[in-house]
Amino acid sequence: MAHTQADQQADRQAGEQEAGTTRDAGPDGRRRSPAARLRRTRRVVWLSLLVSVSAIAVQWVLLTPPLYFDPYYVWLAAGSWPDIPLTRWPFNEVPHQVTRLGLVLPARLAQEALGSGEAAYFVVAALGGCAFFTGTYLVVRSLFGDVAGVASAAVLLVHPFFTMTNPFGHEITWSTGVVLPDMPGAGLFALGMAGLVVASRRTGRAQTRLLLAAGACLGASFLVREFLAFLFLAIPVYLALLRIPWRRNVTVGAPMLAILAANLIHNQLVWGTPLAGLVSAATHGGQSRDYVTRELALRSFPRAMHDWHALGAVFTVALALTIVGWAVTRDRRLALVLVWFFTLAVPLTLFSGVLDPNDIKLRAWLQRYWFAVLPALLAGGFGSLILMFRMLPAGLLSRMRLRSRVVRRGVVLVVAVALGGTYAVAAVSAVPDLPRDKAWHELRGYLAEHREITLICADRRLAQTLTFYTRDMRGEPVWRGEIRDFPHYLPKVPLNAREGPMLYTRWRGMESQIASGWRPSDHGWTLRWRSSDGILEIWNPPPASADPA
Repeated sequence: MAHTQADQQADRQAGEQEAGTTRDAGPDGRRRSPAARLRRTRRVVWLSLLVSVSAIAVQWVLLTPPLYFDPYYVWLAAGSWPDIPLTRWPFNEVPHQVTRLGLVLPARLAQEALGSGEAAYFVVAALGGCAFFTGTYLVVRSLFGDVAGVASAAVLLVHPFFTMTNPFGHEITWSTGVVLPDMPGAGLFALGMAGLVVASRRTGRAQTRLLLAAGACLGASFLVREFLAFLFLAIPVYLALLRIPWRRNVTVGAPMLAILAANLIHNQLVWGTPLAGLVSAATHGGQSRDYVTRELALRSFPRAMHDWHALGAVFTVALALTIVGWAVTRDRRLALVLVWFFTLAVPLTLFSGVLDPNDIKLRAWLQRYWFAVLPALLAGGFGSLILMFRMLPAGLLSRMRLRSRVVRRGVVLVVAVALGGTYAVAAVSAVPDLPRDKAWHELRGYLAEHREITLICADRRLAQTLTFYTRDMRGEPVWRGEIRDFPHYLPKVPLNAREGPMLYTRWRGMESQIASGWRPSDHGWTLRWRSSDGILEIWNPPPASADPA
């Protein structure tokens, strides 16, 4: 089999390592002088900061309010830690969420520092976003350079999977600005993979430090999202493809085992069993509310990418490019990202209904279950384009008047700007509205001015988000009335929900309406207050004899 130029360069680097020579090559394989290494390090730091600031800016633009159900229960668990009784409501409904120490403990630290209100919630969400987007930049950059890394982060930042996140508008998933495990878990894993790639270009203590840091990031990702452990199975393959000596598996595994041991000890002390998190994750699942067959489960990845938004095709195209690129170039970096993708894709698909359609462990038809492989797909897509462009024959470049490096770079820049601009316009215009949390801030002000209201009734989703807005940003109460909630799926609005004003919204996204489409205006209720954007309303109940519902 013919070797590519990239493989030959890697072989030379491996030989240098065996001879004890210090290696410090960039993604292009070229040796760096100390001054060049310093400039490179500064550039990486500044670009990482740029990506992180961009992630925070996108979250501020979206400003999705603190959400209900899983994020709310995680927030409650963080405030209650270490007293999180897994057999008591609401924690008994989501034990797999509240045993994720990688999410619960940072949330608790934020609450200790900033209070239990929105400020701490948004900080935790922002940290998860920064980890994900910056991790994407760093891992793609470590493989194929800064341009590919920044482009990959930019693709994700404006993609509808990460901008259409507000259920009070038109959402397709919960991601940016939401306290859930998917983004921080994927970000930590990407940071770990970036550490492995960079470590492959070092020797001695420098390599040891990077491998230990990589192992710490990989182990921490498990504390946030348990099924990322499937990706750990391929760590020896990652190291082999990166030409890192086999014995270095121990170096990577040491911090991972230390983190696992700390997790087991914590679980024993808090819940009386070291396997509390694993048991919660393993017993989670069952019959899905969605229609599932083995054939549908087998198509989980294309369904997740295509059923929710057309721009999900970006990731399937990236996968196709990676496969073609590896077939043409046989570059080990493309092999690495393919191993990364399939190591997670196979178990995700199997446990989404292929093994048993009546016992769903992982709902892999949802986009956020695939966040951990999106950096790999973008690395493979951009890397394939870069490598195949470099393979174009000199004669063809001459006929295209592209022999000059300056001309080639100019053409590539023009094409990249044109394609990037087209994508950005399509991605931004795909977001139909940005309700942010404007209505909720107005509601907080209204309740603070109307202390005569002592009871608010609402379906459980609104009620849980409302708990953040009866307090100020740091969690201090501004309204001390009672919030009475009821499940939205009940066929009728309960009688005790008609004893006071009702907080109501007409859900515009994927969420179902309360009581099979019940509207207060159709049952004699009178409007008391409405937010300026029409998202939230408060309705006064009619006299009991006048309400036929």
